[in-house]
Amino acid sequence: MSLEDSVRLIVEELLKGMDQQKSQNSSTNLPLANSANNNECEIKDLAEIDLQRYLQVPDPVNKDLYEEMKLSTPARIGVWRCGPRPLTDTLLRFRADHAVAQDSVLGVVPEEFPAKYNMVPIQTLCSSKDEYLTRPDLGRKLDDENLGILAKGCPKGATVQIIVSDGLSSKAVEANIPNLLPALTQGLEGMGVKLGTPIFVRNGRVAIMDTIGEELKPEVAVILIGERPGLGTAESMSAYIGYNPRLGMVESERTVISNIHKGGTPAAEAGAHLASLIKRILDAKASGVNLE
Repeated sequence: MSLEDSVRLIVEELLKGMDQQKSQNSSTNLPLANSANNNECEIKDLAEIDLQRYLQVPDPVNKDLYEEMKLSTPARIGVWRCGPRPLTDTLLRFRADHAVAQDSVLGVVPEEFPAKYNMVPIQTLCSSKDEYLTRPDLGRKLDDENLGILAKGCPKGATVQIIVSDGLSSKAVEANIPNLLPALTQGLEGMGVKLGTPIFVRNGRVAIMDTIGEELKPEVAVILIGERPGLGTAESMSAYIGYNPRLGMVESERTVISNIHKGGTPAAEAGAHLASLIKRILDAKASGVNLE
């Protein structure tokens, strides 16, 4: 047998073997979706991983310092790399958290939510989320219809008027109000403070408290509003408190408590703190930079 014939025979045998293997695979292998071992291929939800305890740097020189730094901040430090690029799970987690932030900004508080907490629902001049994001001025104003709803549903002259607004995070309202609002109202009522009917404002900005204050004339107004979400949390809420709220009120007259969320100041704790702070503002008859 010549060399050429030997090579041809070897190639034919190899091709024959490959055809047989391909035939066996197609007749015995099941799709992944129907495989009995499919559960073993499930991927853990990246959003459930605690980034502050997720140590990605291999063989750190000082592991104790590395762990201490990670626990000291929710920032994405010590995430390691693949060449000049981030690791795949780091990039995917970034995109997942960014998506949550976008959902929080563009999401809406359920229609039934205000009634659940006995709040009077109103809406600013912003007719949509797009308009809310592009026209901040409209988020500070009410039309005649909603001013009428206020006049009909909320008594004037309360000592403290509580306002809730979705602001830039619908998730903040849903996550915090169930514990924050009861803690705040119970704390104020326990101090003998007269409360107005709570109000829920859809598509509201901080200064909507001025418009409401002008209409209802409370001594103090406090607005609990969703903060702009970040990659660390999409559920953060702030409280802005103003003595003698009115149109033309300047920002320096507001007292602010921010970062109300489970990773910052917990909602129930924030409610109790706000109650004592509002009592202090009432006693001093001043808020913001005027509060000593």
